[in-house]
Parts: sequence; structure tokens; C-alpha cells
Amino acid sequence: MGEPATKRSERRAREHSATRAAILEAARRVAARDGARDLSLRAVAAEAGFAPAGLYGYFSGKDELLLALAAEDLSALARAMRGAAAGQPGTGKLAAASGAALSLLRSTETIFAASAALRTSAGSGDAERLFNGKLIAALKVLSEATGRKADSRAAQCDVLLVAAALSGLAFLAHSGRLEALGFSSEEILGRLDARFSG
Repeated sequence: MGEPATKRSERRAREHSATRAAILEAARRVAARDGARDLSLRAVAAEAGFAPAGLYGYFSGKDELLLALAAEDLSALARAMRGAAAGQPGTGKLAAASGAALSLLRSTETIFAASAALRTSAGSGDAERLFNGKLIAALKVLSEATGRKADSRAAQCDVLLVAAALSGLAFLAHSGRLEALGFSSEEILGRLDARFSG
């Protein structure tokens, strides 16, 4: 007698999830090698051992794949910030969380590269909703690190200002401009902590 429909469906869902994860890992390797901005479905398919058309059963295109990678990186960012802040006493939590965020942002470009994907797919699909959910989770961790509740529009704006400052700082540090301007990331993070910590 055959496998019950429920079991078959669960098995297919597990297989789909495992294949999707393998494609994401292949995409991560390609992005590390070629750069996230230059990620191509053809290169990812070759790395994953698929025909290029085979990826479309898992991702609608390059933008969706890039958003999925960026969402994973946002999760890693939130975990790193939470871990760094947890090891600090009352003051210094924001500087510690920001330092962890800066370190990750400097070493990955998927989150920045995803901005192009968001422009082309705005308002469409699960990939954008997943990215937005992970972004909100990272912003909540940043808010917790400030020691203030983000229960007002002004407090939420402050969290966005901190996130924007970190993004800009990551760009300046990654490009070598921060050092060229005569600043250290520690100096800037200290000022950020002083201005925005509760």
C-alpha cells in the first residue's frame, strides 16, 4: 500500500525546503566569489548543480533569491547584535550591538545589494515580506540596545536614525573612507551610543 497523502505532502515540503536551502547556500558561495550585486541565476544554478530553469520552482528570479539571502543576513545581524548587547552592563549596550552590526555589514553586501531588488519588486510577494519582517526584527534588537522603548513615532525615528548611521558607517568603513577622513568606527559608535542610549 502506498504512502498516505499527508505523509507524502510532508515529505515533499521537507524536500522542497532542503533544496531551497541548498540553492541559497550555492547563491551565498557565488555572491562571495562574484559579489552579491553581480549574482546571476545561471552561476547559482551551475554551483547548485541545476539547470537554470530548475531554480524557478524555488525562486521567481534573481531579485527574490537576493532578498532571501539578505533576509538570512538580517537574521544573523539581529542575533549578533542581541549577543553583543547581552554581554554589556546597562551602558554600552548600543555601542556593543552597533559594533557587532558594523562588523557584519562590512563583511557582507547582500543587505545593500537587496536595495536594488526591493526597488524592482516593491509590494510583491513573500520574499519582500520576509525581508521586511527580518528588518523589523533587527530594528527591534537595535531599539532594545538603546534602552528605550520604541513606543512613539519619535522613538521609532531614532531607531531608524541609528540604523541609517550604521549603514552609512559600514559603507565608509568598507570603502576606506572613514579612515581617510581621520575617524575610527569606535569613535563614531561611542558618539552614537552617547546620543541615543536611554
